[in-house]
Parts: sequence; C-alpha cells; structure tokens
Amino acid sequence: MPQAPDNQARVYLVGAGPGDPELLTLRAADLLRQADAVFHDELVPAAILQLAGDAELVAAGHRAGRARPGIEAVADAMAERARRGQVVVRLKGGDPFLFGRGAEEATALLDRGVPFEVVPGISSALAAPAAAGIPLTHRRMASSVTIVTGHEIEGPGKVRWEQLATGADTLVVLMGATRLRQLTNSIVLAGRPADTPAAVVMAATRPEQRHVVSTLERVADAAAHAGLAAPAVLVVGEVAAMAELLASGTATELALEEVAGS
Repeated sequence: MPQAPDNQARVYLVGAGPGDPELLTLRAADLLRQADAVFHDELVPAAILQLAGDAELVAAGHRAGRARPGIEAVADAMAERARRGQVVVRLKGGDPFLFGRGAEEATALLDRGVPFEVVPGISSALAAPAAAGIPLTHRRMASSVTIVTGHEIEGPGKVRWEQLATGADTLVVLMGATRLRQLTNSIVLAGRPADTPAAVVMAATRPEQRHVVSTLERVADAAAHAGLAAPAVLVVGEVAAMAELLASGTATELALEEVAGS
C-alpha cells in the first residue's frame, strides 16, 4: 500500500471493528489517541470515539435512509487537515476495505497528493457469526464462505444471486437489515433450498446484541417478530444451526457431532 516518510502528511484509514472497543487493534487505539481529527462513520460507538480525547470529531459516514457525505468533500477536508500537519484518522466500521468504500476514499486522497495508511479492522462479516456462536467454516459442514453486500446496485457491481446463492457453503450478507425479506427471497429463487438454516445477528459484540435462528424462508419473519433492526448480518448455511449450541460456549462434543450429522 502507499506509504509516506514520517514527516509527510498522510491520512490513516482505520477499521473500528464490529463495535466492542476491546476488539480494536492496538494500532487503531494508538492512532485514535494521537489524532487531531477523526472522520468517523455514524455507527462507530461513542466508547471508541472517546479514545480520541479532544480531537475534532467529524461525522462522515452513512446510515440507511440518510444522505451520504460525498467522497470528494470528505477527501478535501481530510487532505486539508493533513497538509496542516494534523494526525487525521478516517475511522470506519469493521474493515476499511470490506464494503467500507475505503478504496474509493484512498484513491481520492492520492488524487490530492496525500498518501494513506490502512489499519485493518475486524469485519462484522466475521465478528457477528462468531458472537452468535456460528462458525463460518466447519470441516464437516462448510469449506467455503461468500461475503455479499445487501445493497443492490445497478451495473457491473450488481449482486449476481444466481451464481452466489449456491456458490459457497456459507453465505454472509452485510448491510441488508432493511431488505431482509427481499434478500432471502432472492437467495431462494436463485436456488438455495428454503429450509436451509439461517440466522440474523443484530448489533454484534455490543451490549444490545441479539440474534434469531430459523430457516431461510422464515428468518425474515423471525427477525421482524424479535424486533431486530440495523445493523444486522444475515448468515445462511448449515453452520447457522450451531448457534444454539455454541453461543453459550458450553456445548459438548457429542452435541456438536449430532449437529454435524456424524
């Protein structure tokens, strides 16, 4: 990735992880403590922003149903502060380069002559299933994982459900809470059996975390009945059925073998 000498202006694209401050990387926490300005996503918890002390906090993210700040305007603001010698952190939920538009913002910074450094974070694609007791892979159930955005777009980036719905053992869908029923219907229509185990995990790793486990055709109803809302992750695959056993951390080996069908 582009690097810069220690005395050269740069912006740090930092992953905030799934929400629990204890899941920040040491590098991320250190940069927040040094920061003069933090441009943050709206879903970054206050407990993480507090690490930035007296730094200037600038809301630069996006939530469903709200206008997204333009990348060019955010890049202009970050570049201007970096050129003044400030330590500028762009704090993104999860990992900056996984559905975080990190590459677009990095390109915009380079267009302005400002280098960047990427600090990876734990994505909710990994954290949400784990926090709910769902292993994304299992040697008896799942040897492959696909991570998909729940935001439908037009053009080359459009989600190709006909290939993705059955292309891996485990399917993880991010940012799809407001379109859950449409997403699950699309996955079934693309060939995934309607009785495939599925789970929805809300607010993973945070105090308000909750999840439901059902089948692909019924999980949207289960999530609605439980009042689950964004941010939430959809997990589809046989591994979702392990949530009840593993969420408590007390499952026996015999129980695991029964779930695995051995």
